[in-house]
Amino acid sequence: MPNESPQIVPTKPTFGTRQGNGTALLPGVDGRCTMARRYRELVTAMESDLGGDLPMAKQAIVLRAATLIAWAEQAEGHFAKTGEMDVQQFTTAVNALRRLLADIGLERVARDVPSLNEWIQKREQTA
Repeated sequence: MPNESPQIVPTKPTFGTRQGNGTALLPGVDGRCTMARRYRELVTAMESDLGGDLPMAKQAIVLRAATLIAWAEQAEGHFAKTGEMDVQQFTTAVNALRRLLADIGLERVARDVPSLNEWIQKREQTA
């Protein structure tokens, strides 16, 4: 019909990576392995503790902190099994982790949750 207005179809972005859009947290790594699952678990927990939807800079710190936590846990497991540990390497990693966590904040951040009445009013306005 000639009087119909054309529908606007959003275009796909012409940039982006699987890591950037969140479909691949660790590119080239089988996400089913134990360390990858633990890494995702740590990232998710820290993001939740910080209130979610983090700015890119905080997200980058969270990813590095999760890496150091997973590495430290693995080093502690090796120590428990063998009694051997590179104390200098471990201490350096733990100090770096402490600084990263201090940069993003060590406390949990409460999310701003509307009251039930506010939520109902907002829902009625959008309906």
